[in-house]
Amino acid sequence: MLTGALFILAPLFMGFALPLQNRRLMTSIHYTVEALVYFILALLGLGLGQMEGLASQLGGMAAQVLALVGVLFGANMTGLWLLHRYKPMATEEGQTAGSPGYRRLFLAGLKPMLAVLAGLLAGYYMLPPLPMAEQVATWSLMLLLFLIGLQLRNAGLSLRKLLMNRQGLGIALALTFSSLVAGALLIPVLALPWHDVLALASGFGWYSLSGIVIGDALGPAWGGVAFLNDVLREIIALAIIPLLIAARPAMAIGYGGATAMDFTLPVIRSSGGLSCVPVAIASGFLLSFLSPVLMGVFLSLG
Repeated sequence: MLTGALFILAPLFMGFALPLQNRRLMTSIHYTVEALVYFILALLGLGLGQMEGLASQLGGMAAQVLALVGVLFGANMTGLWLLHRYKPMATEEGQTAGSPGYRRLFLAGLKPMLAVLAGLLAGYYMLPPLPMAEQVATWSLMLLLFLIGLQLRNAGLSLRKLLMNRQGLGIALALTFSSLVAGALLIPVLALPWHDVLALASGFGWYSLSGIVIGDALGPAWGGVAFLNDVLREIIALAIIPLLIAARPAMAIGYGGATAMDFTLPVIRSSGGLSCVPVAIASGFLLSFLSPVLMGVFLSLG
């Protein structure tokens, strides 16, 4: 089980506590975060590749991913639909914004999967067992969370204003509670302790975090399941946002989870207009903060 899961969260709060004014430094942090994400994902793939009986477990992993994606999708969309019914959100009419480049976005969504695949192939075919890989992954994750905390604090966003955005706060809470309900429904299906299943359900699309944290706690197979679940959330969100955002903006913005403040934001802006941007940023920011906290809390119960 993940030792000191809550301790890993300390760098996130430390980074969030530090204000920075140097734009050049923030640019360097941005590129460092991007490099760390792919490095951590490659380590996740390495752990998968060196897992005993990998071939025999792939079928089970596929079934677990499908169960997670399907139940989370149903629960999330139900919760967000109820929010839409209770507090409808209007979007701008007659959008004429240019295409956000769907091909580019889908290709960008494949990059993390390629990083994991590269690590998996290297671990399976080339590299000997690396006893320090798990420790390197843990320390890399702590550095990543520290840098992400810095990014969140210095993104020009006021936490007070984000919390005052009632629609964004409502979307974040609806996605969180519906995901936990989905996790409760999945407990007998996944045959894990309840707190581990709730941790799996708390990734909210943040695949680089969920994959390595769950992998560290429950083993590389479950880390791979968590990663694929959250990558697929991101890809599905790209497909459904243009279809739903005009009639049900809360559902379109909310399903993307933490990605609403970065990866899926261009599609939200293009399809829903400028009025959707503050809501998306608020919900994505809050979910980015809630995800590591909830995973850390649930995993620490084991």
